[in-house]
Amino acid sequence: MAAIWPDAPALRRPRIVRQQWLDLTFLHWAVDPAAVAHLFPPGTRPDVFEGRTYIGLVPFRMVGTGLPHGPSVPYFGTFLETNIRLYSIDTTGRRGVIFLSLDANRLAVVAAARTVFALPYRWAHITHTTTGGTHSYTSTLRWYGVRASSTIVVETGPRVPTDPLADFLTARWGLHTHRAGRTWYLPNYHPTWQLHSAEVTKLHMPGLFPSVGLPEPAEPPDHVLHSPGVPAEFGLPLNPALRPSAARRTGFPPDRPSG
Repeated sequence: MAAIWPDAPALRRPRIVRQQWLDLTFLHWAVDPAAVAHLFPPGTRPDVFEGRTYIGLVPFRMVGTGLPHGPSVPYFGTFLETNIRLYSIDTTGRRGVIFLSLDANRLAVVAAARTVFALPYRWAHITHTTTGGTHSYTSTLRWYGVRASSTIVVETGPRVPTDPLADFLTARWGLHTHRAGRTWYLPNYHPTWQLHSAEVTKLHMPGLFPSVGLPEPAEPPDHVLHSPGVPAEFGLPLNPALRPSAARRTGFPPDRPSG
């Protein structure tokens, strides 16, 4: 398996969306790839690090969403989100994420993202507060037929150097989604993450993992990091069924594997 690079490959134009991801906390649990393989769309499989794949829980602030040029979308372009994600690789070697849920506190955003990108957004009441190095996130679903919530409190520490596992979990330059009978790859670009140590001081999430078909985690997270955030841009969706030579033309040359 090719190494993962912490800096993004070039993103081909045209760009379709820009936004900022701020005050992110990355919580991860290591799992057997076979335990989650059934949740991946056709043409993708779990990406692994030293024989294990990971479930990620990531609360953060989305700020300034808009088109590539001009002002961001007022009100609806800024919201809070908590997502659950898995780590994917497709037949062309593109690494990405699979979102099992993206809970947001803007109902119009939820409806638009589900319709346009077929992403599993759900409406939720979400809060984020910060005092010094303490970040607190809460989320309660407002989704029909589903009862789930989460409370996450972390104490953040100094900046930490990157390492292979941190790169595997955070240096992801796109997402895989299934729409209209096909699996698509939506590439993104952002600066290299500034990562900080973080310690979980409170974690309570009744029903959250079962709401996306995962068992309740029996242990605390195996890996926790925090980042003040990055600006990000998305390009046009790509079809992972492309031949490897075509995949290289979309921005992943042989000496720069996707990650």
